[in-house]
Amino acid sequence: MVQRYTSVEMLDKLVGFPTVSRDSNLDLVAFVQDYLAGHGVSSSILHDETGQKANLYATLGPMVPGGVVLSGHTDVVPTDGQAWSSDPFSLTERDGRLYGRGACDMKGFLAIALALVPEALERGLNRPIHLALSHDEETGCLGVAPMISEMRRVLPEASAVIVGEPTLMKVVTGHKGFVGLATRVRGHEVHSSLIHKGVSAVMYGARLVTWMDERLRENIAGADPASPFEPPFTTVHCGVIHGGTAGNIVARDCTFTTDIRLLPTESGASYVERYRAFADTLEAEMKAIRPETGIEIDIFTDIAGLAPEHDGEAEALARRLTGDNGEHVVSYGTEAGLFQNAGYSVVVCGPGSIEQAHQPDEYIDSSQIAAGEGFVRSVFDQLAR
Repeated sequence: MVQRYTSVEMLDKLVGFPTVSRDSNLDLVAFVQDYLAGHGVSSSILHDETGQKANLYATLGPMVPGGVVLSGHTDVVPTDGQAWSSDPFSLTERDGRLYGRGACDMKGFLAIALALVPEALERGLNRPIHLALSHDEETGCLGVAPMISEMRRVLPEASAVIVGEPTLMKVVTGHKGFVGLATRVRGHEVHSSLIHKGVSAVMYGARLVTWMDERLRENIAGADPASPFEPPFTTVHCGVIHGGTAGNIVARDCTFTTDIRLLPTESGASYVERYRAFADTLEAEMKAIRPETGIEIDIFTDIAGLAPEHDGEAEALARRLTGDNGEHVVSYGTEAGLFQNAGYSVVVCGPGSIEQAHQPDEYIDSSQIAAGEGFVRSVFDQLAR
């Protein structure tokens, strides 16, 4: 018997898979693959190097150009330490809200797209829908890049990509990029009365953090007040720092993380290059005192920004179907920038509010599920013409 689900029933299924980014998503992927196969739709699975996570993409309708990609991620953030009123991995309905981890971010969109698969097939599409489900978006869009590359290689060219992150069904045409850096400063430990013989990792680390603060202040001073972004400049922020042993010991170690959220017109590589150049100058000073000291910088996240497109097909389609003509950009990252860099026309548009994402008692309003269903059905209508 061919299995059919309402969007809420499908969301219940998806939320029931605890696909926290640190864990496997294979059970969810297997469920989706089996569900699609039951409707005669084959899926392509692309595993990561561990074999414990996978992307899935599938095509509904004919293999011809001009289709639309519906893209979303399968992973969710942890619930550790959060006070939930109900089981986060069991969908719970209360007062018109559907509670569960990922209900908003972003299994709600995936549930709608999957639940409406039978309708798409029955409607008889003249151009295809491509479903794209990725892993590890929450840890830096680590999973989607190889899937995008393979889709570009094996699928006919799509006219638009819709990334279904929660936007309350508003059409988001731009978002900031994100670069995450981990810096470790290795100093040389001595008694603080002999500081001239040591190298303080904390004090050199402080100079690196001060460099970041100077860049932030430059960006604030040069901000374009007409920018639609909030705030209207690239931010450079040190959020966590550790170092030192005691007040009278010159610190041997200092580690910290840096969060750079870039306007889509700016280059993350440029910031990293300038930061490394300054670090190299400091490292030379350190090594002149103790050659075993040094500074290590690792990039742990690099998410491309999404730039508003001039006459973009995705924007035109989404605005036509939603009636939303407002200018909307966001400061969080998505896989949209990676799709755009690969040559796709992209917007972000999906049900739910980002304010509910990552929160205890995360929820999506039932009205947003209905709005998302109407939008996806309208996409089907466009492709059936």
